Amino acid sequence: MPKQLSHVDAEGRITMVDVSAKVITTRTAEASGFVAMSPATITAIRERRTPKGDPLETARLAGIMGAKRTAELIPLCHSLALAHADVQIEMTDEGAKILATATTAAQTGVEMEAMTAVSIAALTLYDMCKAIDREITIGEIRLERKIGGKSGEWKRNG
Repeated sequence: MPKQLSHVDAEGRITMVDVSAKVITTRTAEASGFVAMSPATITAIRERRTPKGDPLETARLAGIMGAKRTAELIPLCHSLALAHADVQIEMTDEGAKILATATTAAQTGVEMEAMTAVSIAALTLYDMCKAIDREITIGEIRLERKIGGKSGEWKRNG
């Protein structure tokens, strides 16, 4: 028997999940993504020759800001007071690897906040570099790990 969707009520209407009876626990989520870029764009970033300034630091800060505003962007997300949000960006020979972490003490998880941080950071990298590379590709945004809550720890295999 398939699991019932948590955001649909008995009459099929979309609803926000009531988490009021859940225990407050510390919860952390990690998400990742990748922004593929041309070798010329990667070189320009590494040599700090991008026309709009430092795309990595701008994207990192934008990702943190995005995590804090997730409930405004995703209709059924609960508003959470984040205890911590961080975005790290590592340049590779193919582009930028993004890793975001979000932590809270709440009745629901922070997976969406971590994935929103990655998404906003990736979009900001595109915006900061589009003048030199319109073929930038954003992809592979996914949850890597979550800790806390009733289900405990979950980690992606592979």
